Amino acid sequence: MTEKKNPCESGNYDDVLECAVGEVDEDADYITLEFDDGVELECEIMGVFDCEGKEYIALIPGDGSDDVYLYGYKEVGEDEFELVDIDDDKEFEKVASAFEKITVEEE
Repeated sequence: MTEKKNPCESGNYDDVLECAVGEVDEDADYITLEFDDGVELECEIMGVFDCEGKEYIALIPGDGSDDVYLYGYKEVGEDEFELVDIDDDKEFEKVASAFEKITVEEE
């Protein structure tokens, strides 16, 4: 008799992510963030949205948290973009509010 392995312990990213956050969207796009301390974190791209004429991107980290990361979004070529930190607190508050309105409308 073969013992069934726990997919949460498989080491496969999709299996572990599914255990942490529920169903994995096979069509989702992912990006790997690298922080200043060298730590890498794979995030699902939730979407790009507009706030006061500028584009921003919402990312869902694959660490099992309920966090959403918001960054400025700048296209730099075909199929290439840069993430821009939102350093200004007032700008971040506006962006977070716009994001919240969008997510409430989609529910």
